[in-house]
Amino acid sequence: MSTAKQTALITGASSGIGYELSKLFAADGCNLILVARNRQKLEEIAQELGQAHTISVTVLAQDLSDPTAADQIWATLQPQSPAVDILVNNAGFGFHGDFATTDWAEELGMLQVNVMTLTRLTKLFLPGMVKRKFGRILNVGSTGSFSPGPHMAVYCATKAYVLSFSEAIGQELQGTGVSVTALCPGVTRTGFQARANVENIRFTRSGAMSAKQVAQIGYRAMQQGQRVVMPGFLNWLLIFSMRFVPRSLATRMAGQLME
Repeated sequence: MSTAKQTALITGASSGIGYELSKLFAADGCNLILVARNRQKLEEIAQELGQAHTISVTVLAQDLSDPTAADQIWATLQPQSPAVDILVNNAGFGFHGDFATTDWAEELGMLQVNVMTLTRLTKLFLPGMVKRKFGRILNVGSTGSFSPGPHMAVYCATKAYVLSFSEAIGQELQGTGVSVTALCPGVTRTGFQARANVENIRFTRSGAMSAKQVAQIGYRAMQQGQRVVMPGFLNWLLIFSMRFVPRSLATRMAGQLME
């Protein structure tokens, strides 16, 4: 389905998967609302995409770890009254380490970005989609959505929430014209690894997909209304195989990969 004359709000749009998704929406003629902390980077992207395509691009510099961030975004947009047809909850980050010793402030920020802001943005923009009988929501999870993740316990728990939340409300929205897709990539070449301090763990030393590849797969799945998509055959195989081993063994194997 074409996104011409539609508006997409994309969080974490300044780099990685979010940036690549922004380019895909722009190429389809979709107006953009780009959200991230780095205003300068967002403005550069807005100029790039605005010049390349006949679209409008709105930039919102916002720290999504702020508990009021989602409501601030909503309040900022209301005077303009844009109908957000597509919501992409892409922003998120992780942190490596054992829970007994990791920094609580980091984890609190992670919970806020990965769970609370994602949920609140969905709560704010979903009713309008239902009323208009059309909408797309793309929530970015992870292969970590499917198993506990020792050494990244809070991160994997947040991504398990994203998957469960997406599947549940996707079912609730059957027949409304609104679909919800959970994009669950494995290792992807973005700034995530440096931010999470996982550049040298066993799992991230395995083959990684590009952000462009992941974005393209997620974009197609969202347009088709798929409920869950796992980019990459090896990632799919890993998740599928976990169904056939005891959960305790799956957790132990995940812990070894995260060391």
